[in-house]
Amino acid sequence: MATVEQPQIEHSHLAIRGLNLHVAQAGTGELGTVLFLHGFPEIWYSWRHQMLAVAAAGYRAVAPDWRGYGLSDQPPETEAASYEDLQEDLLARMRSPSPRYDVKRVVRTIYVLFSRSEIPIANQDQEIMDLADLSTPLPEWFTEEDLAVYASLYEKSGFRYPMEMPYRALHKSQPIEDPKFQVPVFVVMGEKDYVFKFPGIEAVLKDGVMAKFAPDLKVTYIPEGSHFVQEQFPDMVNELLLSFLKAHPVA
Repeated sequence: MATVEQPQIEHSHLAIRGLNLHVAQAGTGELGTVLFLHGFPEIWYSWRHQMLAVAAAGYRAVAPDWRGYGLSDQPPETEAASYEDLQEDLLARMRSPSPRYDVKRVVRTIYVLFSRSEIPIANQDQEIMDLADLSTPLPEWFTEEDLAVYASLYEKSGFRYPMEMPYRALHKSQPIEDPKFQVPVFVVMGEKDYVFKFPGIEAVLKDGVMAKFAPDLKVTYIPEGSHFVQEQFPDMVNELLLSFLKAHPVA
């Protein structure tokens, strides 16, 4: 939800103490975060010039709308308002595990970074989201319409569980005794998939290690393919898939 006047400023809502509070943000934050707080009759927009300036200098600019202001929810009992509410909102905002970015920004960054051939690695003072911003173009095969669909589908669930399962839960997996596929296995991968940079992955796929667990294994590599090869080259993957299915009819 970027405004016409400030396309570099992003907007999101955070669930804080029973209310959805609006936050405007800009910049990647290599040098830290600058928090802008408004008074009356101001609003987050009052800080627009300063937000863009500190963002251009390498900071992350954050400007919330207080409860009851602008795009933030109204509190249920206006007459009971107190400065303590604002203080508690601000502290909760700073402690909040909610993402700094809206869903669309998260999906955009994932597709930008993980469609490359190198593993994206953030510096010690960065987050992975800091490695790309709204000026970084999407892959040519992933459209703004695709992005909008992904964002709409993740609006409800968010990313907390998807980030936990499967990746952060890998260590909880129970070992399988003598694991082996009893059916034909077909793997299609892009030669430029960043996962090949992880130690041991290339050996598993290209040096016969995986064949020990999948005796009837076929692996096809698409030379220019990335991690999202089925979206990057859909016609090619469709042809390979249908060919494999026809070669292995259901008995």
